[in-house]
Amino acid sequence: MRALWTRSFWPVLLATALVLVAPARPGQTAEPTPTVVELFTSQGCYSCPPAEAYLGDLTSRPDVIALEFHVDYWDDLVYGSAGKWKDPFSSAENTRRQRSYNLQIRNTGGVYTPQMVIGGSMETVGSQKPKVERAIRRHAQSRQKPLAVHVQTADTNFLNVRVAGTGGGSASVWMVLFHRTIETKVRSGENKGKNLTSHHIVTKLHKIADWTGSSLAVRVMGPAEPAGMGCAILVQQAPGTPILGAAYCPTNRAS
Repeated sequence: MRALWTRSFWPVLLATALVLVAPARPGQTAEPTPTVVELFTSQGCYSCPPAEAYLGDLTSRPDVIALEFHVDYWDDLVYGSAGKWKDPFSSAENTRRQRSYNLQIRNTGGVYTPQMVIGGSMETVGSQKPKVERAIRRHAQSRQKPLAVHVQTADTNFLNVRVAGTGGGSASVWMVLFHRTIETKVRSGENKGKNLTSHHIVTKLHKIADWTGSSLAVRVMGPAEPAGMGCAILVQQAPGTPILGAAYCPTNRAS
């Protein structure tokens, strides 16, 4: 595990998409609610590849939404004669998201890699599989009245997103875009010479609707997804807070 302490950031501002709100359909069966597992990682981190391989295993599990966020605080670190490596998928937004979780869960602004955040409310070292598995089970058992999220293809350009369930408070509905699998030849830094395979690498996260405590259905413009891309829907108040519900988008949108 590698740790790095950096400056505080303001929470990331996310662009809102246009949606057409529709009434929720009566009598629909609630969908199972998987647990969202977010890996915060970097191609410049020597101890991260095992966690990325494990996340790849999680992408095939029906009880998990697996997402990989590449942070940027490794990009300028020089590793002896191997120099430094700029992770092509890293962003300051991903670092801010990780920092928000740590402030809520660990009460610290410190960040480290590889870190897995489970359900937006628990965290552990991403390469320690037994701890991650226990956290996934614990999160699934501790949730009370999770929101069921279901996504269907409406037509070529639109998705129908349903959020089933009620509760107090409010949250936002977010669309997450990601690369399904990419292999990178690392030419410098701690992982110099390695071919790294990454899975479900997040490239964009934006708000598509507001959930106000009752069942919701929205028709939303789907992402323009080239081959190899996918998307997921999350219900979450803001980065750093617990995730109330989630689902992958239909796989036939990103073959």
